[in-house]
Amino acid sequence: MSKSPSLPPGNLGLPVIGETLSFLRDSNFSSRRLEKYGKVFKTSILGKKTVIMTGAKANQFLFKHENKYVQATWPKSTKILLGPSSLSVQSGEFHTSRRKLLYQAFQPRALESYLPKMEEITRQYFQKWTDLGEFTWYREIRDYTFDIASSLLVGTEGGSQTPLADLYTEWVKGLFSLPIPLPWTTFGKSLACRQKLLIYIEEIVKKRASQPNTGNDALGLLLAAKDEEGNNLSLAELKDQVLLLLFAGHETLTSALVSFCLLVAQHPEVWTRLRQEQRDLNLTSPLSPEKLKAMTYLEQVLKEVLRLIPPVGGGFRKVIESFEFDGYLIPKNWLVQYQIRQTQRDPEIYPESEVFNPDRFAPGQEKQESCSYVPFGGGLRECLGKEFARLEMRVFAALLIQKYQWELLPNQDLSMGIVPTPHPKDGLKVRFSLL
Repeated sequence: MSKSPSLPPGNLGLPVIGETLSFLRDSNFSSRRLEKYGKVFKTSILGKKTVIMTGAKANQFLFKHENKYVQATWPKSTKILLGPSSLSVQSGEFHTSRRKLLYQAFQPRALESYLPKMEEITRQYFQKWTDLGEFTWYREIRDYTFDIASSLLVGTEGGSQTPLADLYTEWVKGLFSLPIPLPWTTFGKSLACRQKLLIYIEEIVKKRASQPNTGNDALGLLLAAKDEEGNNLSLAELKDQVLLLLFAGHETLTSALVSFCLLVAQHPEVWTRLRQEQRDLNLTSPLSPEKLKAMTYLEQVLKEVLRLIPPVGGGFRKVIESFEFDGYLIPKNWLVQYQIRQTQRDPEIYPESEVFNPDRFAPGQEKQESCSYVPFGGGLRECLGKEFARLEMRVFAALLIQKYQWELLPNQDLSMGIVPTPHPKDGLKVRFSLL
């Protein structure tokens, strides 16, 4: 008689909080346990018993069995702070219909229409940074991505200089926290900020709705949309979706761009090759999709940045039906986290996986193993704004390399903080100048 599968190895930690504190503070949380227990292990984080599954095969299994064994979810704190109507916390037909609607704001024609504004805002910031000379880049890039997201997705110019940005900065701190709604906790403070954010967003939505032409950005599409019964979307839903757009179009992009600036500064030979490519192409302004497509080495560098320091370390799924994986029982109602960061550092797939090497993505070198490179997630829930993010990264990097140089200032901590997304602990202090 065959033996029943057992739970994966691991440690559930302390009552209630489990291993949450280590999960949020230790950038090596998963790698340490991976070494100790193997590619499948149990823990308890953010108030839920969780199995962490690492590797291309684990990703493939979870993406393939979406809505059969698992369903996309977020930790409780994230779900509450994003809001009940947010696309991210929905599933089934509602999720499908809203995703289809929002996709219109990210299809190729829409992305091309964003390019001039994206280039304009980027050049303005580069001029500002040239004037500053020395500054902390992480804070500045947060403002930059917020301005682009608020301008192109919700039609609000200069969003980083409005109360919206300050409220957002406080709100985002609680997205991955213990959901204890007391006024002095991280989560409690974020919850209070959510209420203030929604009041501010409501003004934006009502102002736009009163205009004869709601526009073609993401908010415009939401305002023009009708539900299955032919009604406009409710104000409550509109507010939750706008909050999600600001988060998705800003937080992870900030991390990716800061990682690009850090890694290129640490590898001058990569900067030299990027610069040579721009010289050889000798492109004139304005940028276009065709011009950006010609920057093949830049594309390799950006792919390697997202491999080595993906803005999101993994994705959560709720187990809706118990299943067996790799000889272990994964119980119903537990959470599963699939690993992006650890999968993309798997030495069996990426030799010398800790080394920044854009040539691993040179033509003919790319790994073909399915789900081994998933910086934007995968399956039915792959990041909707993936192409928007890739476009913004390419515009930023191309214009930066063409005319500017930067160096890291001494005596700073370049190790990575991980909440809400990876970033150098001292904020990346640089000296910035024209070439």
